[in-house]
Amino acid sequence: MNRTNYHSHCDFCDGKAPMEEYIKAAIGAGFSAYGVSSHAPLPFVMNYTMRREDVPAYLEEVKRLRDLYREHLEVYAGMEIDYLKGQISPADAYFQELPLDYRIGSVHLLYTDDGSIIDTDTSGEKFAFLLRHHFKGDLRYMVGAYFRAMMDMVDAGGFDFVGHADKICLNAERCEAGVGGKAWYRKLRNDFFDFVSAKGIALEINTKGWDKYHCFFPDEHCWKDILERGISLVVNSDVHVPALVNAGREEALGRLKEAGCRTVRELHGGVWQEVPIG
Repeated sequence: MNRTNYHSHCDFCDGKAPMEEYIKAAIGAGFSAYGVSSHAPLPFVMNYTMRREDVPAYLEEVKRLRDLYREHLEVYAGMEIDYLKGQISPADAYFQELPLDYRIGSVHLLYTDDGSIIDTDTSGEKFAFLLRHHFKGDLRYMVGAYFRAMMDMVDAGGFDFVGHADKICLNAERCEAGVGGKAWYRKLRNDFFDFVSAKGIALEINTKGWDKYHCFFPDEHCWKDILERGISLVVNSDVHVPALVNAGREEALGRLKEAGCRTVRELHGGVWQEVPIG
């Protein structure tokens, strides 16, 4: 029960192995459903995304693997789509017209005051450099820009769940220990949760950081706030290496159940549904 994953990458983007290796790893881990969700192409070059010209081959490979392994698990075609106002959105006609089973909406990129585009999902050292040089060291301002972008994305819609919300907290904490618990930070985060709840959008509990950093995105300290708002949750590993296909998921599911969560959202038979945590 609950052996599913809908956030995964492969060598069409920044994953470390061919798509089929992840499918085999999911079967080996006893999964019942698995979604491939490579980073969608951007309108400019970034080293973590697929190229638009590779999208047809990507979709064809998902179809091939779905047919090949249909006796073992359900295979779905997804895509993790960035939001950057005026540049790219999951709601764009191009992504809506692709034959995808689902879409993930994620914020990695932010505008700076001078119109530059920066990637917040980076090393702690690079993040600190970006904070100093583009936001004058004002962490509150930078985090505020992140949550405003997240809310703009949710408002635009066009996706099935929010990817790794509040991932910026990992780097923010490296710049200022304990900042995620401060009143101003909690207000920004809870305003975002309120907006997600009002829109009826599902939120991902991303387990990618568990093995290395012993945390989730969003992390446990704000799960009470999420659950109080009745937000549906999808537990995913955001896997980039086949061996980590199930990394952190069992821990997250167990801790969610302890926190009072009774169901998680899963895609089965092409339909999103609430499934009890086993």
